Amino acid sequence: MERPEIVVLLLVGLLIGTGVGSAYARARRGWADYQTVRKTVPGARRAAWLLIKVATTKIGVIALLLVGAVAYAAADSDGSPAPPAQTPSPAATPSVRPGR
Repeated sequence: MERPEIVVLLLVGLLIGTGVGSAYARARRGWADYQTVRKTVPGARRAAWLLIKVATTKIGVIALLLVGAVAYAAADSDGSPAPPAQTPSPAATPSVRPGR
C-alpha cells in the first residue's frame, strides 16, 4: 500500500470513529438521564396527588362555608314570620272640617 492511501483510510476511520463515538456518548447520556427521571416519577406522582388533595379539601371547605352562609342568611333568626308592614287607615287620619 502506498502512503497516501493509508492517510486517506486513517482520516476516514477517524471521521467514522468520531461520529460513532459521539453517538454512543449521546446514547449513554440519554440512558442515564432516562434512568434518573424514571426513579423520580413515583415521588413526583405522590406529590401531585397530595397537591390535588389539598386543593380539593380547600375548595370543599370554602363551598361548605358558602352554603352555610347562604342558609344562615336565608333563615329567620327566631323562626316566626315577619309582621306585616303597617299601612295608614282612613280612620287614623284626622279629618278636616271646613268652617270650624
